[in-house]
Amino acid sequence: MLKRDYAGQNCSIARALELIGERWSLLIVRDCLRGYGRFDQFQASLGIASNVLSNRLERLVEVGIIERVRYQQRPDRYEYRLTEMGLELRVALIALMHWGDRHLAPAGAPVLVEHAGCGGEVTTRLACSECGAVLEPADIQTRPGPGHRAPAHA
Repeated sequence: MLKRDYAGQNCSIARALELIGERWSLLIVRDCLRGYGRFDQFQASLGIASNVLSNRLERLVEVGIIERVRYQQRPDRYEYRLTEMGLELRVALIALMHWGDRHLAPAGAPVLVEHAGCGGEVTTRLACSECGAVLEPADIQTRPGPGHRAPAHA
């Protein structure tokens, strides 16, 4: 289990997983991307216990991935909308979905992601910011970035 203080874990993936790595959180973000926003919509879609859903929504609001917006007064009713931070997760979720389609969906993709303008398939490809080349895994390397620090040794 990852520690929340990140002692020795100077890793953006570890930090991101602490916010969205729990399955219900990712599925709530998925449902927001599908246009759901109300508590009862999430509950019907996910089959999740109301206390668990409440906790996950509260956490996603707390970290800035979704926001709670009143849509009705008397009685007050709220819906949840993705923030810019939350909308940026679309690329990661589509990449994860495509991976699942390739490796875990023998009958084919359960959902297709298309360009609303022309109906073309949406892809997730890694490309070089300098030359525009589409990259394969063997073309990619890593190196220390500006936030790098050497791990503490005992």
